[in-house]
Amino acid sequence: MAEVFRMIINGRSADARSGETFEVRNPANVDEVVGVVAKGDRDDVRDALRAATTALESSWWPRIYESRRRGKVLQRYAALVEEHKDRLARLLTREQGKIYRESVGELDSLVSTFDYYAGYAGKIAGEVKYVRDGDSVIKVETRKQPIGLCAAILPFNFPVSLYAWKVAPALIAGNAVLIKPASTTPLTDIMLTSLLQEAGAPPGIASIVTGPASTVGDEILRHPAVKRIAFTGSTEVGRLVAQAASPALKHVTLELGGSDPTVVATDADLEMATDTIVRFGRFRNAGQSCTSVKRVYVFASIYERFVDMLAKTTAALRVGDGLVPETDMGPLNNEQQRLDVERFVADAVTRKATVVAGGRRLEEGPYAKGFFFQPTVIVDVPDDAALWRDECFGPVLPVMPVRDLEEALERANSTPFGLGAGLWSSSDHTIERFIEGIESGIVWINYKPLSIPETPFGGVKDSGHGRELGAEGLAEYLETKSIRKYIGKA
Repeated sequence: MAEVFRMIINGRSADARSGETFEVRNPANVDEVVGVVAKGDRDDVRDALRAATTALESSWWPRIYESRRRGKVLQRYAALVEEHKDRLARLLTREQGKIYRESVGELDSLVSTFDYYAGYAGKIAGEVKYVRDGDSVIKVETRKQPIGLCAAILPFNFPVSLYAWKVAPALIAGNAVLIKPASTTPLTDIMLTSLLQEAGAPPGIASIVTGPASTVGDEILRHPAVKRIAFTGSTEVGRLVAQAASPALKHVTLELGGSDPTVVATDADLEMATDTIVRFGRFRNAGQSCTSVKRVYVFASIYERFVDMLAKTTAALRVGDGLVPETDMGPLNNEQQRLDVERFVADAVTRKATVVAGGRRLEEGPYAKGFFFQPTVIVDVPDDAALWRDECFGPVLPVMPVRDLEEALERANSTPFGLGAGLWSSSDHTIERFIEGIESGIVWINYKPLSIPETPFGGVKDSGHGRELGAEGLAEYLETKSIRKYIGKA
């Protein structure tokens, strides 16, 4: 029998009011039911929102002077996750598909993020100034206060780290959070929310409701009690989120799609660039990352050599079940993702592109019951192919030669997206020109796409707005109140 996973509402496990459930299956073996999950609806969302409202009104949690107490809860929580890390990582691999060491890395990221925001305990403060207004002295004070009831809408690709990005800053700021996980990856998030109760969060402060976007998600977006929404997902859905939130002027943070370019210059360390792009840049999490390397522009003089290195390194990757230690890349999360990837490859090949590594789904033998696709490198892709224009959310990497940095920048900036971008070069001049000219919110120089709690994450253009992580991520969950108090005559 598969394990049953219930929602967490008002600090307790809860079945759906309707009594309905849905199954979560292993993308490496769809015959395996990893968990049976409560299928919530609008009534369950309303229950969670009522509990959150009560908690904000009656518990100690939102008080400005209790930030140190909140910080201790976040620290205890991080320790609990560390204690249960192996079990959580195995569950994450079974429901999402990513390899075990990537699941461990994602949980490490969550622990680091909660520890980082716990460090703001006692430090969330405004400013005090004394100013003169004619012959009067005025004390001017700003205070930072929690927004209130926030919602975190999570994607399937990084359900743990993105949980932390949204939940940790919201909690340290004194807010309540309602979490809506993706329907293919709710299990680990349910366990994580259960641990928040164990760490000492008051009932109702952190709830999780599982179920379809059409009911659970829609109710969260439109309910007047929700004051802030943090969403990670596609640009198309992000626009719908913003539209649904706009009538009530809700605060919205949108972390949306990306088609992140990487430029490889003549003076790059080609071995390091190749290994990093393959193992950490494009094929990590089977290419299902907003900030993975999705386009590569290589200076023409090294193009053939670099493509050869890239193809050989990619072809050597071992695809399989993420719980097998030797596996380098697991399956895609669901069949729709695999179909989308196939369409991108077919579109390019139809336009006379050449596949130099991979290029097809894997269905034989150990791959028969999973959503596997070969890690793929493709060249001679014409400008009008979808691979250059749109976001391919899977393990496909197009490579193009360019004359120089200016052509690379022009092509890199040619899409509507602007999330991340990378450069491989040893020239300070090239590096500075790239940083200045690239239209993206995040830049990596001679390194892998990396997100760390101390620095803000977010894009420009169609890749969203607002920031997560860093001090900027905390500011998204605070309101500023400005106070003027008459002191006396000057």
